[in-house]
Amino acid sequence: MRSHALALVLSASLAGTALAASPPAYPAPLPEEPIPAVDTLPRQWPASWVLVHDFHFASIVDGRVYVLDTTSPERPVRGMIRASQFANMLLAAPRGEVLTSETFYSRLSRGERTDAVTIWDMATLEPKGEIVLPGGKRQQSVTYPQLFQLTNGGKWALVANFTPAQSVSVLDLDARKVVSEIDLPGCAQIYPTGTRGFTSLCADGSLLSIALGPDGQVASSKTVEKVQDIDRHPLFSTPAWVGQTAWFVSFYGQVQGFDMSGPVAKPLPGAFSVGTAEGGAPEWRPGGWQVITSDARGLLYVLMSPNGREGSHKDGGSEVWVLDTAKKARVARIALRGVAAAISVTREAVPHLIVARGDGEIDVHDAATGAFVRGLGRAGGANPILITPVPAAGGPGQ
Repeated sequence: MRSHALALVLSASLAGTALAASPPAYPAPLPEEPIPAVDTLPRQWPASWVLVHDFHFASIVDGRVYVLDTTSPERPVRGMIRASQFANMLLAAPRGEVLTSETFYSRLSRGERTDAVTIWDMATLEPKGEIVLPGGKRQQSVTYPQLFQLTNGGKWALVANFTPAQSVSVLDLDARKVVSEIDLPGCAQIYPTGTRGFTSLCADGSLLSIALGPDGQVASSKTVEKVQDIDRHPLFSTPAWVGQTAWFVSFYGQVQGFDMSGPVAKPLPGAFSVGTAEGGAPEWRPGGWQVITSDARGLLYVLMSPNGREGSHKDGGSEVWVLDTAKKARVARIALRGVAAAISVTREAVPHLIVARGDGEIDVHDAATGAFVRGLGRAGGANPILITPVPAAGGPGQ
């Protein structure tokens, strides 16, 4: 019996030795990749793409802008642009460029300060030029779209300054230079107005419209009094644009439009409410960072929170309410999968609502039905705070 067991052990040992002696069957090796391996993007980005600004609160000197394909849950990130130190971003699609307004220090977080507008090529995402801004004046704050805008058919860029004196620098993008600086005492934000100008909202509830001459200097200015009630209905500073109409929503859910097509902004008559609903604790109010957006049909989308109260306007929202400006009424409610900070709508033939949630997740919903379509994970970085849609082919830039 013992000899039989020993034979089995020897047999197993010899079999193991034979197996060990056989070479393992590895798959054929992958071909060597060239280094560096650099890809390019199409000159005309698809309308399903968006840019997501990651403010990167844990390291503000290292902000980013991600180029995302919202149709691809497997590979949504198509590229990334650096956006340093409280940066702002502009998509200048007709020029084939993305612009970032940034601040740098010679010792990263200290030392000599340099403010500059960096010009990035949309195909390579490589910097192709810059315009240095003098005086260390560029406004450094959590990014708002209205701190950096285009005017004059996209030939000029407007940069907000804050020292704390407020002003706007006018940049000629073709000549790569600063052409003027306009003082804005008591007023802030930049809303392109007319052919060649901009409007700012002022602390006393008025607005100031400035028309610029061919040299970039002030040709005329006009103050329009009492366009908002600062105490009862202060407006979120970022509007939704439908053509040259800017639609603002107030902290309390009042919607007000402004016609920006002429040299002076004109408040549209007939402000209206986003509406009410049960379930508010204490009530539904707009909330978030990028709280209002629009689609190509002119519908408005407002990010809403059921926990609306004094001071809740940046807390984020769990639903999106869809408004028809012609009917002055809510036409749909879209439930989100989490509390969101920013929303935007693509310019596709079948548009999608893009949602940046507070946990960093990016969700895609059908804009018409509100149905959840897909998640893109944390493709927008650590702190996705603004979403910029890519215009349809032949459409205007941001």
